[in-house]
Amino acid sequence: MTTEMTQSAKTIHSMIRVIDEARSTEFYRRALGLEVADRYPMEGFTIVYLRNAKSPFELELTVNGDRDKPYGKGDGYGHLAELVDDLEAENARMKSEGLEPTEIKSLDLGGKAQFFFVEDPDGYKIEVIGRSGRFKDY
Repeated sequence: MTTEMTQSAKTIHSMIRVIDEARSTEFYRRALGLEVADRYPMEGFTIVYLRNAKSPFELELTVNGDRDKPYGKGDGYGHLAELVDDLEAENARMKSEGLEPTEIKSLDLGGKAQFFFVEDPDGYKIEVIGRSGRFKDY
């Protein structure tokens, strides 16, 4: 790959497979304020793009019509990450929504980084990070 190609590349979305479109879109709306930007029903599957006004990055949900069992995550999947201005308020809000976030934890990543995790209905982990340390200028 050339340097020119690398410099023009822009990350635009990440895709996960989900079982129940309504359950997943409701979770992401409540947890992260993501709304349906586009929805494309196809023969046998549907693609749904979610985003919010703060970022053009999208989460693509793929819903396969013939699937009724949860997908295995394997041992390589990590997590999605979301940045928030007030980590404690977001943790409390998610608790009040019944979304069961973990407690807030800290790491030293070139300054104190604070975060917690929450899982979506299909078991995908989402790291919610406070704007501080290496994440303060995002």
